Amino acid sequence: MPIFKRSEDKKKSSLKRPVRQASVPAPPPPKPASLSSVSVPSDATGPVHPHRDLSFHVQLAHGSPTKKVKDFKNVRELYHRIAAEFSISAAEILFCTLNTHKVDMSKLLGGQIGLDDFIFVHVHGRSKEVTINKSEPSLGLTVTDNGAGCAFVKKVRESSVISKVAEISIGDHIVSINGRSLYGTRHYAVAKLLKELPQHCDFTMKLIEPHRAFDAIAPRGASSKAAASSVEEAVGSGRETLRLRADGPPVVETVSDESSWTSVASNLVDDLLESFMGIRDIELAYAMVHLARDVTAYDVFAAAMEQELGEFEFPDEFISDVWSAVLQARKGS
Repeated sequence: MPIFKRSEDKKKSSLKRPVRQASVPAPPPPKPASLSSVSVPSDATGPVHPHRDLSFHVQLAHGSPTKKVKDFKNVRELYHRIAAEFSISAAEILFCTLNTHKVDMSKLLGGQIGLDDFIFVHVHGRSKEVTINKSEPSLGLTVTDNGAGCAFVKKVRESSVISKVAEISIGDHIVSINGRSLYGTRHYAVAKLLKELPQHCDFTMKLIEPHRAFDAIAPRGASSKAAASSVEEAVGSGRETLRLRADGPPVVETVSDESSWTSVASNLVDDLLESFMGIRDIELAYAMVHLARDVTAYDVFAAAMEQELGEFEFPDEFISDVWSAVLQARKGS
């Protein structure tokens, strides 16, 4: 039985689900040790040239001198490089935004950084604890994580249970729920835990908000359109980017307009992730799209999803909608 079901307050997907077709399965892709090691095919120009100086300017979001970081291949290593430059612990870093010091969820640093991007680092601020009554089946909370063990609030739906809790803000790190520590817990597991809380019961959340000198953040219900626009700028503009990978060296990519359908499909899949699971993760969406990139049969794609991302236990309905999103994006291109 799948562990995730579409939220009741979401409309049914308008995408037409395909009928499973008989096909000759392609050889299954190699199974990664974990999600963090999922390898995503790309239009990469190849591994980073050893003599190319790929360094990035970085500041603490609440104010600091500008530093430079380099020689990292994934988000965890980036956080450790940043921590060393500012003499802080890597565990203090909640998340990073690109080209803005604001807590703007449409500018989150994921697995891809433009070579001219400026990194702003958001660190631990004030701790707080809130008690909430789950008066409705859905809390209206969208969760994401920083790829290094920290889940946090990405969006709050208007007129939802969480929207009435003034103490909860965008960017808040979810430290624990009912005393259960969530450090190192992926976003989908946090979302599942929140879904499984019994209705009409109180529960307690401990949170840590980002430290900021400027109390300016994006709206609590920042639309997915803003995030989609950011992704299209980062992935589909043709500019050079550094893609971080957990299973090998980073690569410099130049994504051409010919591949713009993959960014459209990734945005559609990211919307589906929010609808079904209550999370936002454009890198996970990107990984799913690339599993389907050179596939023409639904059964082959479904098998690849099970092989690579089986730990999520995605329901058939979700996998079918992802396939339809890919087909829709291809047709539009």
